[in-house]
Amino acid sequence: MTEPSARLELQDNDEIRALSGGQGENLKLIERRLAVRIGQRGTVLLISGPPESVALAETLLAQLNELVQKRFPLALEDVEQAIKVLQANPRADLKEIFLDTIITTTAKRPVTPKGFAQKSYIDAIRRFDMVFGLGPAGTGKTYLAMAMAVAALIERRVKRIVLCRPAVEAGEKLGFLPGDLAEKVSPYLRPLYDALHDLVEPERAQGFLERGIVEVAPLAFMRGRTLNDAFVILDEAQNTTSEQMKMFLTRMGFGSKAVITGDLTQVDLPLGKLSGLAEARTILSSVEGIRFCQFTDRDVVRHPLVQEVVRAYESAAAKKL
Repeated sequence: MTEPSARLELQDNDEIRALSGGQGENLKLIERRLAVRIGQRGTVLLISGPPESVALAETLLAQLNELVQKRFPLALEDVEQAIKVLQANPRADLKEIFLDTIITTTAKRPVTPKGFAQKSYIDAIRRFDMVFGLGPAGTGKTYLAMAMAVAALIERRVKRIVLCRPAVEAGEKLGFLPGDLAEKVSPYLRPLYDALHDLVEPERAQGFLERGIVEVAPLAFMRGRTLNDAFVILDEAQNTTSEQMKMFLTRMGFGSKAVITGDLTQVDLPLGKLSGLAEARTILSSVEGIRFCQFTDRDVVRHPLVQEVVRAYESAAAKKL
């Protein structure tokens, strides 16, 4: 019996090289993930395997090629996320997700959503003045919020960016770290600096920081302030107390946006201390003008093993209940 197959004809060799990836890595990934075989004859790709897998692979390759034709710089991680998107919804249009460019990084790579959850998240940030992004590590919550903030600053929709984190001790005591307060909390803020420098040239980023256009500070430094015309991000919000969260949320002034991100499975507060993020989700979920966006392990955009790690820990935690 002949094995089900499909064929996809491309325009030229440049197109097939871009779609295949270096050493054919994109096609090899699709073969592994979808259990199909992909052969090549000139500019024609031949797909064989189980019927459902062949149909999905054909749709995937056709849509990925549309991205290539739009000059999208297709990378291996994009193929990985595209597979997830179409596995969840074979009728999804990858162009609506992957071509929604927020900003272009210093490496000249566009920052775009990589799935339904990320697309909903950035759409919510565009529409609402206060957005909560909840979910596991590696889902892009903080990075996408940073990209939206930098884009808003460059387009002059806000006058400054304020980035903050609670400096909660996770196994180490701040008092034993060397230096003054700023030096003690610097490691907690490092991920925010890293994201900023990835999105903006180093000289420009340094200029923003020196002029106070971009401020990176511990959450404690927000008390007593009113932030007008600002894009404010609170990262690692699961480690805020109830009082800290209320304090932060009431800093918003006119013309401002606030994005609060966190993972409620990684709370480092003392045992018995309620997370301000968990409380906010309960109290504010029905407030008009506030949007909660939930990410899951399916939305992890780091190495595929990160998704498996998240799932394993969630499974272990469920067994303890």
